[in-house]
Formats: sequence, C-alpha cells, structure tokens
Amino acid sequence: MLGGRPWDPGPVIDASPDARAMGVRRGMPLGSAHRLVPEATFIEPDPDADRAAAERAFEALGAFSPSLAGSGDPTDAAFGLFEVGIDGLGPLWGLEPVLVERLGAALAASLRGASELGLRVGIAGTRFAATIAAVHARSGTPILVPPCAEAAFLAPRPSGLLTTDADIRARLTRFGLRQIGTVAELPRSALIARFGEEGARLHARARGEEIDPFRARCAPERLALGLPIEPPAEELEPLRFVLHRLVAALAAQLTGRGLAADRAQLVVELDLAFAPTGTPPRIEVEQRFPEPTADAEAVERLLFAHLERTPPPAAVARLGLELRGTAPAAGQQLPLFVPQAARTARLGWQLARLALTYGEDRIRRVAITDPEAPLAETRWAWRSASLEGERVP
Repeated sequence: MLGGRPWDPGPVIDASPDARAMGVRRGMPLGSAHRLVPEATFIEPDPDADRAAAERAFEALGAFSPSLAGSGDPTDAAFGLFEVGIDGLGPLWGLEPVLVERLGAALAASLRGASELGLRVGIAGTRFAATIAAVHARSGTPILVPPCAEAAFLAPRPSGLLTTDADIRARLTRFGLRQIGTVAELPRSALIARFGEEGARLHARARGEEIDPFRARCAPERLALGLPIEPPAEELEPLRFVLHRLVAALAAQLTGRGLAADRAQLVVELDLAFAPTGTPPRIEVEQRFPEPTADAEAVERLLFAHLERTPPPAAVARLGLELRGTAPAAGQQLPLFVPQAARTARLGWQLARLALTYGEDRIRRVAITDPEAPLAETRWAWRSASLEGERVP
C-alpha cells in the first residue's frame, strides 16, 4: 500500500488489487488499512516525483492537444487520469486509433515504465462515458464509444459507477437499481424525489448526457532564459556575471507577477573544442530551494555554490536557467520589536549552501520520525540537509 507507514497519520493513496479485495480503499487511514491487511507492505510516497511525472505526462500530451484536464496532486483520487480533448484533431493526427497509438508512444517516452504499467484509453462524447470506458479498457486495446451511443454503452454497467456517495450506492442497491440502464429508464422526477439534486445528476449520467463541462487545466508557469558566452569561459567569475544577469531577470519576472519558485534548473552547455574525450556536451543541474522564493540573491548564491563545488569540465559556451514550481508568493507575519534576519540567513538556505560546499554526507539535520516510540533513540533520525536534485549529462 502506498501512503506511508501504518502509524503515520496520512491516508492510503493507492493499494494493490489484493489489498482492495480485502477492503482497503483510497483515503482510509493507514492504521485502518493495517488492521485489515496486517501482512501488507507499506510504501512511503514520493509526492515530488509523482508530481514531476504528472507534469511530464501533461507536457507529452500537450504536444497533441491544447485541451487537457487532470490532477497533478498525488493525494487526489483522480490522480493518474488524464483527459484530452480531441475534437477536430483527425486531419492533424489521424483517426482515433492512430491518435491513441501516438499518445501512448509519447507517454511511454516521457514516463519511465509507462509501457510496463499499461495505458488504458477510453474515447466517448462525454467525460463520464470516456472515464468508464477507460476503466474497463485493457492495456493496448482502447474502447471507442460510437457517437450518440453513450447511453447504450453505459446501460449494462453497475449503477454504483454513477456516484461516489457510498450511501446513495447502497440505496440504489436496496431499490434493485443495479444497472445504469435501469436508472436511465426511471423518470427524472422520481430520482429527484428520492435523491434530491444528486438524483438529477444520476439521471443525466445514466442517459449519456454531459453534466460536467470540460475545463482545460492551466499549466504551471515556468520561466526560462539563456545567454551565450563569447568567447567560451573557463573561469568561474565570468559564469557568475552571466548567472547574476539570468537570476536577476527571472526573479524580476516572478516579483512582478507576485509569484515564487521552489526549484531551478541550470543548464551548462560546453565548448568541446579542447575538452577531453567523453566530455558531455551539456550538464543539467536541478536545485530545489528550502522554500519558495523570488529572492535573486539567495538563488544566485545557491546555484553558484553548486558551480564552485563541481566546476564544469570544459569551457562554457552558454548558460540557461529555468525557474520551476511557480506559485503565488505567500506572505509572512513578522514580529514588530524583534530584529529580522534576512531571508538568505535562514537555516534552510544556510544548510543547503553548507551541504553544497562541504558535501551532503557531512551536513545533517535531525528529523522526528516517531515521537511515540518506546525507545528514545528510535524517535529521531538523521536526514540529509541537501536539497540538490540529480545532476545528469
């Protein structure tokens, strides 16, 4: 089960088919899931990696259609469900089966392991029918609902699919309304009398009518800028000058829009004219910040500390910088009579720079893991103070 350890306060994010067969459901407390399946393996989640995977999927799908919807929040019950508006895309990408193949290939290329996990695809005229088609589809075999045939497709399906309300599901079963087609045959007024406004939604869904209009998601804003270096620089001081210009320009954009970024990606393109054999042409460094910020000085110091610790192996021909994870900047209430330390002097930023300077294995912080553990030494653990991302060629 995914969500954390049994004693953690969080909910179950996902569960295997065997665990679901024993009563485990998304959203239930981890302790309750442990009591149902004590022999299960509990896996701690990695929300940042899941969000990054979802954004890569949205980017891959966005190359085919501008109409995308879905959730990038791993705790959302709809996480992993991607909606793509394909009306009018036939002349551009081909018929629907061809488009499905292309979408699957793009997702498999952007998500490692997507081909092994399997992509289930459903196509219909309404969002609800398309979702049900995707749920019942098999990997590699999409279900295409013919136009105006949504009601006929839904008719033999269980009526519990019409709502997420457990009480209404139980009442539908008690009334003998076990199939969607049976619900569709009832008068709309009868369902409203029994279930109120939810009855009207049940009736519309059962008859294949669209009740949830498609609302395309707003992609998170990403700010990027790059500058060439002529001639290519081998020393760090010219790189610091260029880095200062990049950070200042992007931080001004963040401040002007009232935003803050939680990470940066620095791209170093190398001049290989006199470089040793096997030197990569570019180096990408993703650096996570201790907190979302638009402070140019703090970002510059952190990125330059990374360059000082790991200098480029060849002359640098271009620097590129992208600020990611932008969100509205949050304010902070400060005391009136207490001297305020600068943002760059906060503990998180200091620890991040120290870890870059002296090595992640030498700078640690204490984290409380289980405050109720019987032994004091098992209540805490050492954690790395570095927030550095993976450095890849």
